[in-house]
Amino acid sequence: MRSTVDGGPRYKWIALSNTTLGVLIATMDASIVIISLPAIFHGIGLDPLAAGNIGYLLWMILGYLLVSAVLVVVLGRLGDMFGRVRIYNLGFLIFAVASVALSLDPFTGGGGAMWLILWRVVQAFGGSMITANSAAILTDAFPPGQRGMALGVNQITALAGQFLGLLAGGLLAAVDWRAVFWVSVPLSVAGTVWSYLSLRETASGRRGRIDWLGNVTFAAGAGILLAGITYGIQPYDGGATGWGNPKVLAGLFGGVLLLAVFCVVEVRAAEPMFKLALFRMRAFAAGNLAALLTAIARGGLQFMLIIWLQGIWLPLHGYAFEDTPLWAGIFMLPLTFGFLVAGPLSGYLSDRFGARLFSTTGLVVVACSFVGLLLLPVNFDYTAFALLLLLNGLGQGMFSSPNTSSIMGSVPPEHRGVASGMRSTFQNSGTALSIGVFFSLMVSGLASSLPATLSGGLQANGVPADTAHRVASLPPVSTLFATFLGDNPIRHLLGAETLSGLTAAQRDTLTGSGFFPGLVSGPFHHGLVIVFGVAAGMALISAVASALRGRHRPAGLRQEAAEPLGRAGRG
Repeated sequence: MRSTVDGGPRYKWIALSNTTLGVLIATMDASIVIISLPAIFHGIGLDPLAAGNIGYLLWMILGYLLVSAVLVVVLGRLGDMFGRVRIYNLGFLIFAVASVALSLDPFTGGGGAMWLILWRVVQAFGGSMITANSAAILTDAFPPGQRGMALGVNQITALAGQFLGLLAGGLLAAVDWRAVFWVSVPLSVAGTVWSYLSLRETASGRRGRIDWLGNVTFAAGAGILLAGITYGIQPYDGGATGWGNPKVLAGLFGGVLLLAVFCVVEVRAAEPMFKLALFRMRAFAAGNLAALLTAIARGGLQFMLIIWLQGIWLPLHGYAFEDTPLWAGIFMLPLTFGFLVAGPLSGYLSDRFGARLFSTTGLVVVACSFVGLLLLPVNFDYTAFALLLLLNGLGQGMFSSPNTSSIMGSVPPEHRGVASGMRSTFQNSGTALSIGVFFSLMVSGLASSLPATLSGGLQANGVPADTAHRVASLPPVSTLFATFLGDNPIRHLLGAETLSGLTAAQRDTLTGSGFFPGLVSGPFHHGLVIVFGVAAGMALISAVASALRGRHRPAGLRQEAAEPLGRAGRG
């Protein structure tokens, strides 16, 4: 494939604006349902915390991430073969159709939940076609001296979209649960028309054979592995989590085995979908390792902050549980602001001074912010909290843009589509893995102390002992998700019949904004220390990997150095 970056002086800015819109709506829709899940499930008449319904809740969140992680590299490869713009435009169209279908859910109950989950999968397929090819389109359209800036804008928009989705979900869910999906319809339709009219191929496609065996083993291996992690979060056989479930263990080991088979297949394939030879390039290998670990740490941060704010801090400060999803999104804005400030700026500067300095320094800043967060008390001062979020956002912005530019600039033009897909695969897989890892850590921490604390607190306020023991013996994941959904867990767990038998003063105490946060603050803080400690360690390991990416060289020399490896990777 021969790059022709001279698509006209205005074309590169058209490509940047369109791909930025594409990745923005794709990543916003990955997170927009998190905040709006209470409104969505109430809208379709389904209790998400009832027995058997937690699976619906998890798949609403993780189904999108799983599809993105599994298919994005395949779709990047198809972009290399058949045209990046062609696959990108088709992705926009699929995304628009899925957005319309989601907003028109005709069912209620379990059927309504399955409709949403299945169309979310279709939407994720379209979003993956967009994200897998957007970075490659920009790399083709921009000259080497401006790629860092362009990819920085694209990457930070993608990351910021994850957090803007939280805010948008809270705002729109307060209007109507269908509005959560309506918002994507005009944006995706306009983006589809715009992309078909304005984007064009600036690199010649190279036809080839599709690596069917590689596609099947990778999709099956990654899908089974991530599905096993998803079900590992759910309780099993009286345990707090399902990691001892034979089906989960089979999924974990079977997924790893299939991925090992995939690596063997790719080494022997004439035209592999996953260019393992690219990992011979130090900048590519180090950049992707750093991106994977940072994505795991970032995913843990996102979900733990939501639970911390919605379940403890906001209720302690007088916010009603049903209002906490919206305010959690608002109070997390310093994190997004940090992304938006540092991302494009560090991308621009990395074009001149290299990626290693900015990406490595940014990861050290991220690690320091995690240490600061674990030192905060549960009922923190918001100024200190906001400054640490801002610091974390600035650090991630400093890392993400230069790292993306370094990865994409290290590969020859004909492999940019698959390289972009591989980069997105590591990033999306990290986010999915983070949910399994950090939720399990938190649930395990709560399981050790929450039952006794909850039972004692309930009995002290007039709840009968047998009822208190029954509620306290429920899986901690139910309590955790109750806070995650902006619901009062005590009212939900006790039910109207039990509450009606108590005095007015006891009811007010139990269902007030301070009772549940006061009970769980100790166990939760213990879990937070573990989560943020692990995240800080991952950020430091990522910083080491980033520092090993090699010295900065001018873009022209970088491409010449990449060509021999590109030829070696063609099989």
